[in-house]
Amino acid sequence: MKPIDVMSPEFRADPAPFYARLRSEPIQQVEPGGLWAISRHEDVQFAFKNPKLFTSTFVQQASNPEWLEGVGNPLGYSLLGLDPPQHTQMRALVSHAFTHKTIARLETGIRRVAGELAENILRQKEVDFVQAFALPLPAFVIGELLGFAPELRPRLKQWSDDIVSIVSVVQEPPERIAYLRRTLSEFQDFLREVIADRRARPREDLMSDLVRAEVEGRSITESEVIAFGTALLVGGLETTIHLLSHTVRRMALAPEVLARVRAEPALLPALVEEVLRLDSPLQLTVRLTTQEVELGGVKLPAYAPVALMVGSANRDERVFERADELVLERRTQQHISFGYGVHFCLGAPLARMEARIGLEELFSRCQGFVLAPGELKWNYSIGLRGPVALPLRAIPA
Repeated sequence: MKPIDVMSPEFRADPAPFYARLRSEPIQQVEPGGLWAISRHEDVQFAFKNPKLFTSTFVQQASNPEWLEGVGNPLGYSLLGLDPPQHTQMRALVSHAFTHKTIARLETGIRRVAGELAENILRQKEVDFVQAFALPLPAFVIGELLGFAPELRPRLKQWSDDIVSIVSVVQEPPERIAYLRRTLSEFQDFLREVIADRRARPREDLMSDLVRAEVEGRSITESEVIAFGTALLVGGLETTIHLLSHTVRRMALAPEVLARVRAEPALLPALVEEVLRLDSPLQLTVRLTTQEVELGGVKLPAYAPVALMVGSANRDERVFERADELVLERRTQQHISFGYGVHFCLGAPLARMEARIGLEELFSRCQGFVLAPGELKWNYSIGLRGPVALPLRAIPA
């Protein structure tokens, strides 16, 4: 049987049937690049919590093809591409700045912006939900966190798209390579300007806290701040964009669920968790075996590139009853959409807060959504999944 291609249009449009096929033979190779896919919940968790067997440093290789030499993709050198003890040290440093206080002081602004965006949607007959709501809300948040001026915030999505589109096993044409080198240089230059400004003129914001961060006498370096800022851009922007888009799309297809959540707002967090599980923005992440490992009855050779299929693990029928259904009463929240173990996402509380507040403001004003006819176009990324555009009409409450 032909290997599954996780970048194919069919997979991007609906990965669920492919995941079922993967879990029937839980360790098998997929395209591109012959990655060994680990697809069952138990096995994916095992790989996450055993970095000595499954190293994250492969992220550095996977996101830094040779043609980026001299520019580099800082995403690979963020927390995503580090193992303990380096990961532990770096996480301690950024955690000093990325605190609950940092997140809490954004709440008022998030609610204000979400309300304004929701009102604007209702003033139009049809909108692209991604451009009208799902993108500008987290762009405001990431812009605030990274210290970018408001006029630069429209660039955040393009920078993020370009960064996540880089896959070392995909051959890019020369003009695309030149473009990606320029855009990565541009983004890092802007971050350097912000870092220099905050060193000279500290403020009450995340970047100021980062450049002052110190643990056991060690301060964070400029390159480490850039790496964290890149991960924050990609994780904070893409995760929330896709989470909001997936949620509204599901509510358009299941109006009875939306009606129930609007009648019982206390169910909103459960809805967010179920959408995270069913339509995880993070579909897979990569690792490299450090030695021969037996998993799922298969011996993986040493130095084998593997894909931890988060989207498949979240639908594993061995863990979740009615795994392919949205169940608001689900008592177990064992999804791993934000990673697991030492690599549990530092920004998970922020993403959950953005989604909760954004959807509260939206659902209080809209009683339903009608999708425009036609097939959706999905983003181009090996690890993240969401619609590029979501044209719809909102029905006022």
